[in-house]
Amino acid sequence: MRQKSAKKRRCGVLERIVILALLAVLLVSAFMLAQYYFTSATEKAANSALAEQVDTDAEYEMDEDGVLLRYESLWEQNSDMAGWLSIEGTVIDYPVMYTPEDPEHYLHLGFDGSYAKSGCLFIGDGSGPDASNIIIYGHHMKDNTMFGSLVDYSTEAFREEHPIIRFDTLYELREYEVVAAFYYDMDNDDFPYYRYTDLSDETLFEEYLDGLTRYNLYAGDIDAACGDQLLTLSTCSYHTDDGRFVVVARRVTE
Repeated sequence: MRQKSAKKRRCGVLERIVILALLAVLLVSAFMLAQYYFTSATEKAANSALAEQVDTDAEYEMDEDGVLLRYESLWEQNSDMAGWLSIEGTVIDYPVMYTPEDPEHYLHLGFDGSYAKSGCLFIGDGSGPDASNIIIYGHHMKDNTMFGSLVDYSTEAFREEHPIIRFDTLYELREYEVVAAFYYDMDNDDFPYYRYTDLSDETLFEEYLDGLTRYNLYAGDIDAACGDQLLTLSTCSYHTDDGRFVVVARRVTE
């Protein structure tokens, strides 16, 4: 009897330990989920506040230094800002940062320099706001912010409905027409698209175009030629462990 009683007590203690462990896991999970939603909401609000500061009434007006008045206030707050990227039909409506000495400086920093999980959009290594191929990187956030909605361009239907990407620099209003989109596996890496930052050489451009054609999700020829300025948007993709989703557009305004 005493053995049965001791065994029963041990079982009771074990059950309580298991229940307490499960409760601890539940509480930690609930805390992490609440923290995620709080962070997401906070960063969304901060980015919305930035968009509200764009002076849309001053479309073509410039200051004495040639800076577009629509972006002057933001640029005065942070001179690392190189321009503004927006795509109709998505939530993409953000400043683009440029720090050539440390290209990934804003990977996990907000516009104000504080820590931000979603970071900022930024121009990548070797590229620039006036490069022949401007490569802009952004996080693929699960709350659809930053480049979370970029994958919408995986279908030709979306491309046809929203063919234009707007990337204004501090000095110019620019529009680009989407010409290609593709998924990529960095582990394979037989077409290092991120290295083609200077496409002014015709041979190099044809090499790039060949790789782009092989991966392009859209049917038909790619409407781009050497001398065109390209805009490349790159983000992570979850179709493979080290995947990317990339959209390429050709400038259509001068």
